[in-house]
Amino acid sequence: MEICPMELKNILDDVCRKSGVAIGEGGFSIETCRSMVAVMDSDSTGKLGFHEFKYLWNNIKKWQGIFVKFDRDRSGCISEQELPSALTAAAVCFNLNDPKKGTGDLYALIVRRYADQHGSMDFDSFVGCLVRLDTMCRAFKTLDKSNSGSIDLGIEEWLQLTMYS
Repeated sequence: MEICPMELKNILDDVCRKSGVAIGEGGFSIETCRSMVAVMDSDSTGKLGFHEFKYLWNNIKKWQGIFVKFDRDRSGCISEQELPSALTAAAVCFNLNDPKKGTGDLYALIVRRYADQHGSMDFDSFVGCLVRLDTMCRAFKTLDKSNSGSIDLGIEEWLQLTMYS
């Protein structure tokens, strides 16, 4: 009842092929699948259990719909112009800043980490980005017990939170 990153890759590649979502010749990268397992693996087994997989699967289906909607030119990538709206539509715990208003520090960081040199993002990168955002937001909400919008972490807590993800 658990799946490893390679099994996750095979499942996702099959589903995307059958539903017509372009993910490139090689499908999802094994690195993206490792990242998805790492950030969703709440019991640190290196695999996804049923509930972890179900949570990830439901999000991927939702994000697939958003990706298809915002890939208006059907290029298999969300262009730099399409990306802010797609990320805002898919953002899991907050709206991203609009880079055109000069407050897009987080957006710029996301583009630098997940987009190609032209600012476009393929489905593999889009899902990897959103999984990371979702996980980090859920971790923050768990640690922000007073709902103040800030947390206080020691170095060991910070490393535990970020190292495996």
